[in-house]
Amino acid sequence: MAQESALARTSDLSTQWQGVLARLKAEIGEAAVASWIAPLSLICLKDGAIVLGAPSAFMRDGVRERFREAILRAWASENPRVRGVDILASNSADGSVAVRPAAAARNAEKVLPLSLPETESRTGGAGGAGAAMERLSAPLDPRFTFEEFVVGKSNELAHAAARRVAESSNVQFNPLFLYGGVGLGKTHLMHAIAWEIRRRTPERKVLYLSAEQFMYRFITALRFKDTMSFKQEFRSVDVLMVDDLQYIAGKESTQEEFFHTFNTLIDHNRQVIISADRSPSDLSEMEERIRSRLGWGLVADIDQTDYELRLGILQVKAEAVRRNFPDLSIAPAVLEFLAHRITSNVRELEGALNRIVAFATLVGRPITLDMAEDVLRDLLRANERRVTIEEIQRRVAEHYNLRLADMHSARRARAVARPRQVAMYLAKALTTRSLPEIGRKFGGRDHTTVIHAVRRVEELLGSDPAIAEDVDLLKRMLEG
Repeated sequence: MAQESALARTSDLSTQWQGVLARLKAEIGEAAVASWIAPLSLICLKDGAIVLGAPSAFMRDGVRERFREAILRAWASENPRVRGVDILASNSADGSVAVRPAAAARNAEKVLPLSLPETESRTGGAGGAGAAMERLSAPLDPRFTFEEFVVGKSNELAHAAARRVAESSNVQFNPLFLYGGVGLGKTHLMHAIAWEIRRRTPERKVLYLSAEQFMYRFITALRFKDTMSFKQEFRSVDVLMVDDLQYIAGKESTQEEFFHTFNTLIDHNRQVIISADRSPSDLSEMEERIRSRLGWGLVADIDQTDYELRLGILQVKAEAVRRNFPDLSIAPAVLEFLAHRITSNVRELEGALNRIVAFATLVGRPITLDMAEDVLRDLLRANERRVTIEEIQRRVAEHYNLRLADMHSARRARAVARPRQVAMYLAKALTTRSLPEIGRKFGGRDHTTVIHAVRRVEELLGSDPAIAEDVDLLKRMLEG
């Protein structure tokens, strides 16, 4: 009976622990909970104190210093019997992280043992090290897998390289360096690599974190004079993945530690995978020796998405929406509209679709083009293209098979003058530049020349179908 009572209270503690995590997310933020609190394991309640296990002395000291009081407040709210919190490291001298079941049964009133997390109990031995490494890593998004990644011309090299690294038991490219702008899929590929490696070879120790987290852990290790634990953690991994490396640019001591960690892993044939918003050569605030080493392996860029890729991404997301909401219909025209208008990055594109779906399900309105435009007014305004005069000149010159210099020249031949007038008309219609500014961009012409060109093209739009068709096509090209 005592054992059954103890087990019941163990279940209560597990439930309370989930409540504590929820309270801490509200108080200290989800990022801090994911990095510092989630890796802790709940061990027991002993003499009014909750005992938590940390995977390393470094993490134990960090949690004790920064979060013990917040953890105690959260526990006291969940269970008034809790009057203290103790955090132990799995390699601490007292060895009390692992509670022996026999002792727990004898002391059921005071010590309520909890089973190991599923990953540890399932893998045991070598897998236990992998599970501990998972707890040290930043959390991985379950949506970010290779199956959910849509491949197009702008990301096919990065995707192929990421696949090769994730699926190979040998080190293929070291390091693999992925770079591209915000919201183009770098983090998605990084998470996908980590998921695939863990699925194929769970015994390998994969450590994924942002450069900011790397820096914070290093600074904390310096503060607590525990750099040896830091070095041991980071240099004993099989795969090190650092996201957004640009954040340590200009941080000299962090760069120094990253350089030595990087070299150690490379020398021992351990896989290193890096992402950043720029290529290694463009990370100007990084030390030269780091930039040169980052280019040793394979550097793969992820470019801006084109229309076809954006539409493909939306179609995949729309299929997932249909599985969750079978009665909700999204017309192809709506997806095409979004793919044309939301061009900044994939994150905004998915967010736009989510907003439309949320509005439709909450308000009960069908998804139409008018509804999409209404719901996304602010986002569409932010994504309106700011067309430049230089771009207009280039497009018009290409369309009429002229040299770009003809847009600025004094040539008056009709084959040159008419396209130049069309370009001036489009500059007036599609930009906010004044007439004198437009004139200066066209070889220093007077604003009256621009007025004449605009009026002449307006006349031709009503009388010359060929000019009307040219102008309409050029407008679509420039605005799309």
